[in-house]
Amino acid sequence: MSNVPIRELRNDGGRVADRVLAGEHVTVTRAGKPIMELTALPKAPLSATALLARWRHLDPVDIDRLRRDLGEIMDDRL
Repeated sequence: MSNVPIRELRNDGGRVADRVLAGEHVTVTRAGKPIMELTALPKAPLSATALLARWRHLDPVDIDRLRRDLGEIMDDRL
């Protein structure tokens, strides 16, 4: 968490907002004392239609290659 003086919020609000949107939690101070905290709102979940539209562009899974890859990194005795 970082502190931002209220003057910086007023003068550079866009940059402060960008930091918050990037995941930073910002405490706004006045005369060195904390007066508020800024955090980003949670993003709205994707609809089923939007997810399906994204998945349609993925390459199909090669199950044999997946099994080989997993066999290389996993213990077959499990």
